Amino acid sequence: MGADVELVSPFVLEYAYKRSTGPVIGRFLTSLRDGRIEGVRTAAGRVLCPPVEYDPDTGEDVQDFVEVGPCATVLTWTWIDAPLRDHPVQVPFAFALVQLEGADTSMLHAVCAPREDMATGMRVRAVFRDERVGSITDIAHFEIDTGVSKDLVPNEATEPITRFKAPTRLEYVVAAGATTAEFLRGVLRRELIGRRCPSCEKIYLPPRGSCPTCGVRTTELVPMAQKGTVTTFSVIRIPFEGQVLEPPYAAAHVLLDGGDTPLLHIVGDVDVDLVRMGMRVEAVWAEQLEPTLASVRYFRPIDEPDVPYAEIRGHV
Repeated sequence: MGADVELVSPFVLEYAYKRSTGPVIGRFLTSLRDGRIEGVRTAAGRVLCPPVEYDPDTGEDVQDFVEVGPCATVLTWTWIDAPLRDHPVQVPFAFALVQLEGADTSMLHAVCAPREDMATGMRVRAVFRDERVGSITDIAHFEIDTGVSKDLVPNEATEPITRFKAPTRLEYVVAAGATTAEFLRGVLRRELIGRRCPSCEKIYLPPRGSCPTCGVRTTELVPMAQKGTVTTFSVIRIPFEGQVLEPPYAAAHVLLDGGDTPLLHIVGDVDVDLVRMGMRVEAVWAEQLEPTLASVRYFRPIDEPDVPYAEIRGHV
């Protein structure tokens, strides 16, 4: 790959969270699955919807449930013309704060109505999906209240909602800057290139364009050894959604010889129960190289004495 080739790549940051609900949110989601909307009443008589576990004014537990809606009043709104990624409601529609009948607080949701009819104070009604799973999106949207309710499709599920998926996902395009591009082009040559701070003389790998300690530019390139020492590590034994490697496996900070910052990578070719601080390792490269640190498949143990903890503790 030539030095004039721009390194640009799509990047996805995703956490496939699964969360427990607790008794209050769990009941709220269960009621949505059943085609109802519930809030909670505080000791002072205020009805909060969506419900919260504690009174925001006093901090006391709140578990006095009250059915509210399905009709509501629009308090404020903004019109949406452009499509939103992964949003279940088709444009155009309005995002609105709606206050459900019987509630003293508002909730944010979509209102599907003609643009010319949208107004603060308009009366709307919740429209539930036929297939409901225990999510705020079980309310498909709100529409203008005509005074006529629609029959709900029965839901056969009876178990209370105690957990729900809450994935977080960001998709964007990363363009490597000069420092990162220099490092990645070194990877394509099976080289690991760090940078040295001209002030404190620390060598950073992966390289940094400036020293975070001294605040000065790092301009000196330093070819790094491909042997190093495990400073800290963690053994991953529990599978999780989106996992690439089959557990158990060891993720470790590896301090390459001569460097000052450890590199997070995988330790392979060894029983995970034998991985330890101070273990000496070396890089194992993939046969097909790409401009990514994944071209180093893992670090494997080598037949050298462990480094004493006293010599690595400053990097732990």
